[in-house]
Amino acid sequence: MQGVMESVLEEVKKVVTGKDEVVLKVMLAITAGGHILIDDIPGVGKTTMAMGFAKAMGCSCNRIQFTPDVMPSDIMGFSAYNPKTQEFEYRSGAAMCNLLLADEINRTSSKTQAALLEVMEEKRVSVDGQTRNLPRPFTVIATQNPVGSIGTMQLPESQLDRFMIRLSMGYPDREQEINILKARATGNPLALIHEVADEQRILELQSQSDRVYIHDAIYDYIVRLIQSTRENEAVELGVSPRGTLAVAAMAKAHALYEDRDYCVPADVKAVFADVVCHRLVLSAKARMDRLTDKAVVSEILERTAVPRLKKGKV
Repeated sequence: MQGVMESVLEEVKKVVTGKDEVVLKVMLAITAGGHILIDDIPGVGKTTMAMGFAKAMGCSCNRIQFTPDVMPSDIMGFSAYNPKTQEFEYRSGAAMCNLLLADEINRTSSKTQAALLEVMEEKRVSVDGQTRNLPRPFTVIATQNPVGSIGTMQLPESQLDRFMIRLSMGYPDREQEINILKARATGNPLALIHEVADEQRILELQSQSDRVYIHDAIYDYIVRLIQSTRENEAVELGVSPRGTLAVAAMAKAHALYEDRDYCVPADVKAVFADVVCHRLVLSAKARMDRLTDKAVVSEILERTAVPRLKKGKV
């Protein structure tokens, strides 16, 4: 399965230049069966990356641009009357795919946001009393623009918790941007991506990730880290049990990427910040002191004792 991950990553890197760590974290989240929130400015390649993953994995992909007039039915689908059959027929919404790119989720109404988050959690839609399962695998890559607040509806902290990780791509450096110009000069780089997997292989990848072994000492390490977020003076609201599960799932996916069937503390450290930062609510004093969630998480990682490994055992 590690070979499948490497193959997908190599294909996506053809269109996403210089952001190898971000691409890897997205791959890990997909492997862990979670959803991704990309908090970044427009035009840095979020859509291109999502399309690249969909094509490389051989999965269907839909994109929905959120605006204030987007309705829950645009996501979940609706029933329309067919005069020929004289019956109502289901018309699928944007969620009926393997990978849904939800662009600028903070620019739509709270009602529509709630509909999307329900779909993410349940992985099914209910229309007119009939429930339909979404295609498997199913992953949401949502984006929001942190600059500008006019016409936006920020996600509440309880809803941010539904995303397994939060990432930021950022601006490319000078060399990376030159490479982007060169790649675009001869056409769309997405045409260079080859399909190296399919839906079944991705499901097998997720199943294999679930079976990665975690020793009790590693479980204890994860819980101690999580409890530290709840006891920290700079944090008003710590990480929920859903966040604890997300850390474990991402650590398993990271171990699988490292070609191991067991987790080590380094797997937890590699994913911890991306999983928990968006789940923290800092205290008023911490915000006044200009303390960031990343700084708090970094301090927690440094202060928490790491289990020692001896001869492959904890």
